Amino acid sequence: MLKYLFIDKRFIFVLFLINLFGTIYGYIWYKSQLAITPLHFLPFVPDSPTASLFFTIFLLFFLFNKNTPYIEALALTSLFKYGIWAVVMNLLTLILNGELSPQGYMLIASHGAMAIQGLIYAPYYKIKMRHLVVASLWILHNDIIDYVFEMMPIYSDLTTYMQEIGYFTFWLSILTIFIAYKITIPKKK
Repeated sequence: MLKYLFIDKRFIFVLFLINLFGTIYGYIWYKSQLAITPLHFLPFVPDSPTASLFFTIFLLFFLFNKNTPYIEALALTSLFKYGIWAVVMNLLTLILNGELSPQGYMLIASHGAMAIQGLIYAPYYKIKMRHLVVASLWILHNDIIDYVFEMMPIYSDLTTYMQEIGYFTFWLSILTIFIAYKITIPKKK
């Protein structure tokens, strides 16, 4: 029953609009950080809105029964990685502070949904190994930009733990690549 909902054009259009507005909100959320980011790092700083942008593009093409395997691979890997990452960072903030703002709870819900929606549409992706390799390079390169060049998202309460978060993020990237491989790359018979 749900499978039919996920391919219903009206549902896809609503999901497209939700992701489009979420993407715009995400870039606005990063506004203050983008203002202090060197120009050459700008594509790598707003991780979550860029992930949802990839998925929004996928949904637009999916509405017209078209596949965009590179975008699909980028959407799947970045949605899952940054969806899980943001949930964990907000939960960590809650543990450290004993409280979380309403925006923090909204970020947990929206980023959890990001991770899930990327997985839900996996059966419809036409990802091959070359597409996954490009997406893997993107998310691993992003880890280097974030934790070597210190362009990671600003969570002021967590800055003391940047090395540990960087280590966690690297292994989250590896897990993401593994999951993306397992659910999209067809096995040879």
